[in-house]
Amino acid sequence: MKKFNEDYKLLESMYKDSYFPDFLVDKIKFLAEKVIGFLETGEQDLQAVQKQFDEMTLAINDLQEEFEENDSEIETSARESIGETVAYILKWFDIEIDAEDAIRERDW
Repeated sequence: MKKFNEDYKLLESMYKDSYFPDFLVDKIKFLAEKVIGFLETGEQDLQAVQKQFDEMTLAINDLQEEFEENDSEIETSARESIGETVAYILKWFDIEIDAEDAIRERDW
C-alpha cells in the first residue's frame, strides 16, 4: 500500500489566497484527505475510486453557500486549485481517471 506524499500541500493556492477562508479550505482538504485515505488502502477499482471522488465533489458542492456567507465563492482559482490537487492525487496513486472526470459532479 502506497502512502500519500506528505510533502505535497493540498489546495496550496487556495490557502495562499486570503479570498478563501482557511476554515472552509480546511473542509475541502478534509474531503480530499478522505479520498487519499481510501486510496492508501491500495484500492484500484476505477468505479470504487470514482465513487469516492463523486462523494467528495458533491460534498464540496454543498459548501458553496457557506463560502458565499463568508464573502467568498468557489470560482476559477478555486476550481483550478481543486483540479490540480485531484490531478496530483490521481497521478500519485497511478489511477487512470482524468481529473475532469474525477470531479464530474461539480457545479462550481
